[in-house]
Amino acid sequence: MKKAALHNLGCKVNAYETEAMQQMLVQAGYEIVPFTEKADVYVINTCSVTNMADRKSRQMLHRAKSKNPDSIVVAAGCYVQTKEQEAACDESIDIIIGNNMKHELVERIAEFEKERQDVCAVIDINDRQQEYEELFLETTGEHTRAFIKAQDGCNQFCSYCIIPYARGRVRSRKMENVLEEVKRLAKAGYQEVVLTGIHLSSYGVDTGESLLELIQKINEIDTIKRIRLGSLEPRLITREFTEQLAKVEKICPHFHLSLQSGCDETLKRMNRKYTAEEYAASCEILREYFDHPAITTDVIVGFPGETEEEFATTKAFLERIHFYEMHIFKYSKRQGTRAAVMKDQIPEEIKTVRSSELIELGEKMSQEFREYYKNTTQEVLFEEKVTLNGEEVYVGYTKEYVKIAKASEDNLENVLYSGKISQAITPEIYRME
Repeated sequence: MKKAALHNLGCKVNAYETEAMQQMLVQAGYEIVPFTEKADVYVINTCSVTNMADRKSRQMLHRAKSKNPDSIVVAAGCYVQTKEQEAACDESIDIIIGNNMKHELVERIAEFEKERQDVCAVIDINDRQQEYEELFLETTGEHTRAFIKAQDGCNQFCSYCIIPYARGRVRSRKMENVLEEVKRLAKAGYQEVVLTGIHLSSYGVDTGESLLELIQKINEIDTIKRIRLGSLEPRLITREFTEQLAKVEKICPHFHLSLQSGCDETLKRMNRKYTAEEYAASCEILREYFDHPAITTDVIVGFPGETEEEFATTKAFLERIHFYEMHIFKYSKRQGTRAAVMKDQIPEEIKTVRSSELIELGEKMSQEFREYYKNTTQEVLFEEKVTLNGEEVYVGYTKEYVKIAKASEDNLENVLYSGKISQAITPEIYRME
């Protein structure tokens, strides 16, 4: 039996597609082995969100070929989509498969084995006629939750971002196919689903369907107990949308609203389509309809032209909104984007100082958010048994994605359990009595 190993780089959408490609290989008769082992076929699902992501993609491709020089190395995804010519000149790569072509993985491997000539399958991803690439999962590598890809592509064209060029225009998956996959995974025992996409808020704009309708339909599937959402566009959070969303019994009040900056001048240069006050209004609406929702975000520091005053404005805005978690990124030039050639690029040492300030702020706000749940009764979906501070405990998450640990002689894996939250075991994990 031939052996295949896969490695994923990048986002949750990439992770979903990597699992789908692994499933294709299993169905084709391959044995899946860890990427660290010798294999006949290596599949690397690449990322291209930054120049560093490109570099990591190349490193993993070279590492695969070095493990077995006779292996077939498949480079899939965003890096080869945006750097097709560069990838074609890389002697460590045998097969190139761009986005919207991953369903042809097994066929392309067979083509290479027959011809022993490099194979390239890259389409013009920016052709507006491209349809959603239908991949599907029977199971996932997660313990209790399943990530479901519902949408691909992005029409936003933020000035720092290459993704619209790597993923193409918005394409939505047919609702019936999403629901079929959710039912299949529910039957396999998964109790929580996470809807993901490159720009999830755009779901349905090309098909006449809507994200809210999809959520409502998933809510009707009995064995699914929780619905979690991937990153959302702040402008999606209107009063009308949120009022209906709050009626969805299984929705998790955990909302990732991408911010990037709390300063309007910076947001304009980023080509974000909202102001700081519009973003704040969305957060206020969520807090009006949900009791203590977890609101998380992304922030870029050191964007070209960001002055000390602009940074101070952003920091004050973050304190005002009081997020549960913030992912802080130092701006990194991405070739092919408008921001990469903007004037007033910020020195790396200034980015580092600003990043450290916001990371410290984020840790403080996260601790304050978690403290709210002390001495309250919460429902937790436990995932796995681990050892913490020498003690065996089960760990899982509340609906708000607060991590909880509980010692139990019973097997709590994939069990919903309610109990009183007490003290912190670590800064990020609280104990359930």
